[in-house]
Amino acid sequence: MDITNFSLDFFSLEGKVAIVTGGNSGLGRAFSLALAKAGADVFVPSIAEDDGTTRSLLEDTGRRYEFLEVDITTPGAPARVVAEARERLGGLDVIVNSAGISQLGSVEEFGREKWDPMVDLNLTAPFALSHAAVEHFVEQGSGKIINIASLFAFLGGQSSPAYAATKHGIVGFTKAYCDELAQHGIQVNAIAPGYFATALTATTRSDPEASRRILEHVPAGRWGEVSDLMGAAVFLASKASDYVNGHVLTVDGGYLVR
Repeated sequence: MDITNFSLDFFSLEGKVAIVTGGNSGLGRAFSLALAKAGADVFVPSIAEDDGTTRSLLEDTGRRYEFLEVDITTPGAPARVVAEARERLGGLDVIVNSAGISQLGSVEEFGREKWDPMVDLNLTAPFALSHAAVEHFVEQGSGKIINIASLFAFLGGQSSPAYAATKHGIVGFTKAYCDELAQHGIQVNAIAPGYFATALTATTRSDPEASRRILEHVPAGRWGEVSDLMGAAVFLASKASDYVNGHVLTVDGGYLVR
């Protein structure tokens, strides 16, 4: 490609359709809004009831928003999500596997009752949804799969072995799918967020000692804001990342370097 042909249009998602699992709450809402602001219509499957907040945010951008209340871990749900997204919005170009959970407990008390639901949602569901879309992506010769990993894809998992295991697993899945699908014009990457100021970290952030220990490990010296993740999502969903594949993009304020 002639470098003079490059423009900011490479970051545009105009005319694209994206699925964002769990995209009506938490980090998922930020991903949904980022893709909509870049021009994509967004389909959100989520087990969390939709209160209209995400719809309002996305429709204010002029893009279409479709919601499906569904447990994506149930048999047949991923194929239904892909089919409904294509039917309602006319296609499918991007998948963001954002939905996830984390349950805590010591190793001694962390049994299958905590392990299984986390593996189902954090690892098996991203596989199943991506697998359901592969035939369509291969046929059209393009597609973007963005998995949400974590710093715990690189670290141990004190108090949540299943969280660390599933995030290590999602990185392996990302690389395995890249290895086979890149030849079809499909990019499979992951975003690994660091420590962010969300409802899930409110308790830690309110504890001065706990917060200090984390911030001392972050060269940026602050907690991440959800807006810090939005550019990464747009980049990996857009033409600008067409030669980025099998990569794990950490958005952590430098945590892993210290």
